[in-house]
Amino acid sequence: MPIHPEQQKARARDHRKRLKKFFARLKKRPPKKLDQTVAGLHEEVFSETDCLDCANCCKTTSPIFRDKDIDRLASHLRMRPAAFVQKYLQLDAEGHYVLNTAPCPFLGADNYCSVYEQRPLACREYPHTDRKNFHQILGLTLKNTEVCPAALEIVQRLEKQMA
Repeated sequence: MPIHPEQQKARARDHRKRLKKFFARLKKRPPKKLDQTVAGLHEEVFSETDCLDCANCCKTTSPIFRDKDIDRLASHLRMRPAAFVQKYLQLDAEGHYVLNTAPCPFLGADNYCSVYEQRPLACREYPHTDRKNFHQILGLTLKNTEVCPAALEIVQRLEKQMA
């Protein structure tokens, strides 16, 4: 059952205070096998999850576009990189290229991505819950729980395992 982006945000906010405390403990003293544990939970949750049911990430947030991403997508769309940037991107406060609209212009009504094979690295890695040095991206992960039901589920299972 798809979760509307606002419902997911509200769901995550209900857990935010508790999860912030949990993350503070993790950051202070990361368990030895944290990356391995989180990667296992990532595999488990995503084996039960169909991102096409949700696509909240594509509907509400923008990945960062690296130069390689821009070149690859521009080539795929038969555009010059500068034209791709002008049409689809803007610079954010940190100086990164991000989409200038939401939802993503490449997201179809069926939640399929029209540039899936060429999508940016940030899209490929989202929600980053299988990344090494997980304790270094706890703030990002907390933010991602407001967008991604799978990220929230992974964090809740992690919290249960660490209790």
